[in-house]
Amino acid sequence: MRLEDLARVINPSEAEGFLALEIEGLYCDSRQVRSGGLFFALRGVATDGHDYIVASRDRGAVAVVVEDSSRVPEGMTWLKVDDARLAMSRAAAAFYGNPTDGIPVVGITGTNGKTTTTYLVEAVMARAGIPVAVLGTISYRFGDKTIPAPHTTPESVDLQRTIRDLVDRGAQGVVMEVSSHALEQRRVDGCRFDVGVFTNLTRDHLDYHRDMESYFESKARLFAELLAADDTKPRRAAVINVDDPYGARLASDAVAPVVSYGLSPSAIVRAEMVTFSVDGISGTLVTPLGAIPFHSRLLGRFNLYNILAAVAAGVALGLTPDAIRGGIEGDVRVPGRLERVDNDHGITVLVDYAHTGDALENVLKTVAEIATGRIITVFGCGGDRDRGKRPVMGEIAGRFSDLSIVTSDNPRTENAGAIIGEILGGIRSLGLREYGAEELTTGFDAKGFVAVESRREAIRLAARVARPGDVLLLAGKGHEDYQIIGTMKHHFDDREEVAAAFRELSSKGQG
Repeated sequence: MRLEDLARVINPSEAEGFLALEIEGLYCDSRQVRSGGLFFALRGVATDGHDYIVASRDRGAVAVVVEDSSRVPEGMTWLKVDDARLAMSRAAAAFYGNPTDGIPVVGITGTNGKTTTTYLVEAVMARAGIPVAVLGTISYRFGDKTIPAPHTTPESVDLQRTIRDLVDRGAQGVVMEVSSHALEQRRVDGCRFDVGVFTNLTRDHLDYHRDMESYFESKARLFAELLAADDTKPRRAAVINVDDPYGARLASDAVAPVVSYGLSPSAIVRAEMVTFSVDGISGTLVTPLGAIPFHSRLLGRFNLYNILAAVAAGVALGLTPDAIRGGIEGDVRVPGRLERVDNDHGITVLVDYAHTGDALENVLKTVAEIATGRIITVFGCGGDRDRGKRPVMGEIAGRFSDLSIVTSDNPRTENAGAIIGEILGGIRSLGLREYGAEELTTGFDAKGFVAVESRREAIRLAARVARPGDVLLLAGKGHEDYQIIGTMKHHFDDREEVAAAFRELSSKGQG
């Protein structure tokens, strides 16, 4: 693609040099630049791409997009823009042939529920006969093609290249998680969404966003800007959880027609006569398409909201009641989201990604609804992340669990013991019994908590003290198969660890 064609998309305020260049690739990392590349000098939190313009040229970049043209070496072609990230997003879409044009694209944002909702929307669209590609926290996938997901929403160049590849492989629709970081950094501005879905907004990512209002404003971009109708997609819709106070705000400011969902009588899509059990969720969906009786194998009230989000997205896409019901009643399995780990000890073991206070509370409330025995929760908080949620999560775990085992969870460059200490501040406020690990070798009889820094040992302890009928919840890591200690990733999978712990007990004749 010629630079002059990209310039018409980017619309620079100034340009200098030879614009009839053939561009072979787009880059924002100078280490990846290849011959014929166009380099985007992005300003980041820790680095400034303008410092790497010369390095990009030396690796083969023939032109550069900048916000400060005074940093460009003499003789190099440049385009000056006000926002290099926005320019890159638009250029990437054009370079890869606008792969989101002409196919239904659903973007899902919110603090909790995004991943499960993508799986449900995928199932509904697939039941309607639409082969769907999914991009999310767990992976980017279509058919037998699966790419591990380094980010929930990749950089715009990687995003557009990935979508182009999946569409070329036969995908006729896209469902994607849209993170607040991606919206803030304009990674998805080159995507043309048909439907935007808002799940909820609770405390998270405040290590990046200044405060909850800034976090909300990032999410709001999808509904206040990116869903505006245009020639390529004149009919768009905003699917919004109006039971959430931030959702109610979004609904009033959305630039597209709103399909509201929730349990409120005012919601366009809602559920009635709902029952929850260990077998799942049953009830009747109230929709503009009529009443739809349903049963889902998913567990808990928060998954009811994920189901309603998917149903509302199906309504917004114009799908049939049969497709909607068939999708949500199918065998939807989401890795690391209340994922069961089988064992022969009569203990219900669930692995979940809950790593915020709201998510942990939702999961524990769900567990409390189905538990017949005690609830044992193993959890921690990530290092180099929002410290304010640590005592909050400690208090929530202590309130809803019979035994809370506080441990490490990706401590990164922080001291794991110090993180645990901050979590314990929240639990101790409840006045519960504090156990030592040695005391628990024969079990426990009073509601309480214990700190075990090694996550492997914490899981083994939980397996030892659990008895038939108990629910053992391993929270925080979900589908992740690693621990980040310092700056290094080490293989660690909660599912593997708890299975190994129960095998060890069986070999010793325990349980």
